[in-house]
Amino acid sequence: MKKLAVYSTLFFASVLWGVSFIMTKEISLTAPNMTALHIITFRMFLASVVMIPLLAVMCKLERIRKGDLKWFLLLSFAEPFLYSFLETSGILQLDGSLAAVVIATIPLFVPFGMAAVYKERIQWLTMVGILLSLVGIGVMLMGHGSTATGGQSVVKGLLFLAGAVVVAVIYTLILVKVVDHYRPITITAYQNLIGLVYYLPVMLLVDGDKLGALEFSPKVLLLLLALGIFCSTIAYACYNYGIRHIGATASCIFTNTIPVFSMIAAVAIGQEHFSLVKVAGMAIVIVGVVIVQVRARTGQMEGEK
Repeated sequence: MKKLAVYSTLFFASVLWGVSFIMTKEISLTAPNMTALHIITFRMFLASVVMIPLLAVMCKLERIRKGDLKWFLLLSFAEPFLYSFLETSGILQLDGSLAAVVIATIPLFVPFGMAAVYKERIQWLTMVGILLSLVGIGVMLMGHGSTATGGQSVVKGLLFLAGAVVVAVIYTLILVKVVDHYRPITITAYQNLIGLVYYLPVMLLVDGDKLGALEFSPKVLLLLLALGIFCSTIAYACYNYGIRHIGATASCIFTNTIPVFSMIAAVAIGQEHFSLVKVAGMAIVIVGVVIVQVRARTGQMEGEK
């Protein structure tokens, strides 16, 4: 039952992150004057304004130990500061579901990072599952018709997202340092708060002069609130919970399912249409996830023996 709870929270995080690509794209289409820095800063602000007081009232907000402050500063610099800017900038250049496909390559690199930094052995079956999932992502990519909207730069968007993938690997390596010592929701709350401290001066310096031209419709406000609460807080708390219980390599493979949920969301609002190629790609991705989780469970059972 505990394994089921962990897997469920990781899938839920993937659902939220998958939908986040479509929501971010929808904000850019609804409010074209809003830059990536605006979107992220407002997202972090709303997440912190809601979650920090709530956790304080519930007595769930732990204090950061003095020796761990550096890890939280580095963690927040990786995500949300660098990662969110690179990811959001990439989404603004590409279709949301296509951006999700690129981000889903993160699991390919995390095992190598864990092996290099923490000497974690790479299991061959893990690599089979990861590579199979990537094949599924490639099939989904083939199922896309257009690769970008409105003449936007595909290369520029892909470069932004490639940088986000590298930062996500670094974030995972740093997260291992603190995930066993704090509640996942506490880690996430401090990430958002410190991220806001990083972002606010940068946004005011770079795009502050554009604030007066922004129009906040109810739709944009709801999307920003959803991104802040569900995607920047709840999803990260679920992901951190998964890493705490089944490790970074097994947890990050769930991000391979993000394009599936992005595509479903895009279809639901009429941005894209299903095809047999896309459905086949989704099935292959899910099979890859199952293989890695079977390997992770087998390895744990062998360790317990």
